[in-house]
Amino acid sequence: MKGLVLAIGAYNAMLWRQGAGFLIGGSAFLLTRSRWPSPAAMRLHVIRGIVGGALAFAFFWGIARVPLAEGIALSFIAPIITLFLASIILKERISRHSIIASLLGLAGVGVILSGRIGGQHDSEALMGVAAILLSAVLYAYNLILQRQQAQLATPVEVAFFVNLFAFAAMALASPWLATLPGSEHTLPIFFAAALTFVSMLLLSWSYGRAEAQLLVPVEYTAFIWAAIIGWIFFSEPLTLETLIGTGMIVAGCLISARQQPVHIETTAA
Repeated sequence: MKGLVLAIGAYNAMLWRQGAGFLIGGSAFLLTRSRWPSPAAMRLHVIRGIVGGALAFAFFWGIARVPLAEGIALSFIAPIITLFLASIILKERISRHSIIASLLGLAGVGVILSGRIGGQHDSEALMGVAAILLSAVLYAYNLILQRQQAQLATPVEVAFFVNLFAFAAMALASPWLATLPGSEHTLPIFFAAALTFVSMLLLSWSYGRAEAQLLVPVEYTAFIWAAIIGWIFFSEPLTLETLIGTGMIVAGCLISARQQPVHIETTAA
């Protein structure tokens, strides 16, 4: 997706990926003969599709301006934000450990930002950081929505309708912003859409069968892959501030996860 954003822009990369995701998800929805969602489930699908499209757009716009590993590291603040949103929306109590974890995570973000602000970087990079932090807030709300969806929908239904409504929301601006991608971008677009669809199914299946506190630590291996991929494909360096800040954020999220006996992210099997 970073390569597509650099080649055709964030909007078009997201628009056509969501369109391809709609085709893939629709095919799976029909082949599995999934039931039509209830009104309550449809309402959640609409909200999550719009939120999911917005957070993905903000994230991909951001990583086009900052190193991939740094973007992933900043996004790790989302599970901590989820705790506070869960308190507001789901009326869950925030423990003392969760508050400590949040402060540790925010300090980690501060360390990463110190390296970004203190170095020789242009305003575009700082705007990219801001976009990624915005996407983290939206992703935290997205986790709350996914938890609510868990009681109402199957993984295939969720994946299809999230793609559908995200595509529909982005298509509203297509008369002014959309351009047809070149044929050389067709395969990467469908490959990115397929990866997104399959990852949604795998996450839904996993969180439906194990406690989030056991699975959340695995998500932080994304930083390792982001660092490797960013170095191989985009020649991106890995800074000491990013490593230290990531460690602090991950430590905070692990503290939070150990205090949560319920699922952060679940979906009905």
